Amino acid sequence: MTEHASLPATRTAYDAVAPLYARLFGESLREAPLERALLSAFAELVRAAGDGEVADLGCGPGYVTAHLHGLGLRAFGVDASPAMIGLAREAHPGLRFEVGSMAALDLADGSLGGVLSRWSLIHTPPAEVPAVLDEFARVLAPGGHLLLSLAATDGPAHETQSYDHAVTTAYRWSPDRLAALLDARGLRRTARTVMEPEPTDKRQFRTVQFLARKA
Repeated sequence: MTEHASLPATRTAYDAVAPLYARLFGESLREAPLERALLSAFAELVRAAGDGEVADLGCGPGYVTAHLHGLGLRAFGVDASPAMIGLAREAHPGLRFEVGSMAALDLADGSLGGVLSRWSLIHTPPAEVPAVLDEFARVLAPGGHLLLSLAATDGPAHETQSYDHAVTTAYRWSPDRLAALLDARGLRRTARTVMEPEPTDKRQFRTVQFLARKA
């Protein structure tokens, strides 16, 4: 699969805001205990399954990749934005970061023990998401694990909803619709969590996280 048509604009938008993004969100995991718990569970599952590498897809400036490394994973980051990858390499010189597209990963079939997609699907047009999930399934080894997170729609009547993201248009997904897409690709869900927004959050969206294992 080639990159989707909107990716060049998304890449340009993130290149323009990369330093600001890194300053604003570089420490965001400190204020997200539930997310840290899910990342820890993901790391434990990956380690128990073997010693496979883990790709942080849409890694941005690399702080979550570094967190995964600190949890004992052989983690590396991939992002479409060269500016983000430059910041990641500067901040974490001991780790591997590559410019690339989630829709066409330069990775062999079944080569990964884990895939993290933390808010990295939100700018992908909904019609293109099934093919990106195909790519996730392709690069995961049998028994490999996926942790996927994004914003949820307002209810089951909405499979997807667009919203005005600060950088560029983004999309929310129905948890049930996303679950069905994972199931269809042999990515068997082991956990699904839905987090409610805090009253002080700018966007009053629920977020959904899936842990899944490739059959």
